[in-house]
Amino acid sequence: MDSTPASVTTLDLETVMYTSRAMRRLDTRPVPESLLIKLIEAANQAPSGSNAQQTRWIVVRDPEQKQKLADLNRKHGEPHIRGDVAQPKTEKLKRMLDAVVWQMEHLHEAPALIVACYDYEEVKDGMEIYRKAGSVWPGVQNLLLMARSLGLGAAPTTLALRNQSEVRQALRLPETFAALCLIPVGYPLGKFGPVTRLPVSTIMRFDAWTD
Repeated sequence: MDSTPASVTTLDLETVMYTSRAMRRLDTRPVPESLLIKLIEAANQAPSGSNAQQTRWIVVRDPEQKQKLADLNRKHGEPHIRGDVAQPKTEKLKRMLDAVVWQMEHLHEAPALIVACYDYEEVKDGMEIYRKAGSVWPGVQNLLLMARSLGLGAAPTTLALRNQSEVRQALRLPETFAALCLIPVGYPLGKFGPVTRLPVSTIMRFDAWTD
């Protein structure tokens, strides 16, 4: 694989954090392999429980493989959002669902689908497959921040991964792997910008939760 760093201008961390909108609509033009490797390198710097370093990454670019994941995403995603799509409660929710539906219809066209897995080194099932998720999500966040810094769009989803057996079969994963997050990556069709969040005064207290 070509791991030569691309000459891409990166942004400062604060700008990245405050302008990282979820980019579900992605262009189909390829992302250089060197940038995809850079995303995984950033993800690999994240901490993990007991420094176990058992997170594994599958970068899916093959059209047939992407189609398998897109089919799983539609299979499990459509029932999950059907009610809200039919009757969205707010205009904001409608806009978000429109993007989710667009992504569902075009997921197979994304330049890369990155699947974050945890290798338990022994077979797990049921809720046990999520026991080490806390060691995977810091890497996912690193990947998202690096993607934004490089001008790439990305938005994590778990809808396609609801049946672990199906995912293992599609990606030929070892039985000890749990697939915990799917991240489509590509150049965004939308624009990055400020995100809307609740004020800190609403979500934070010192010492104890008192109003």
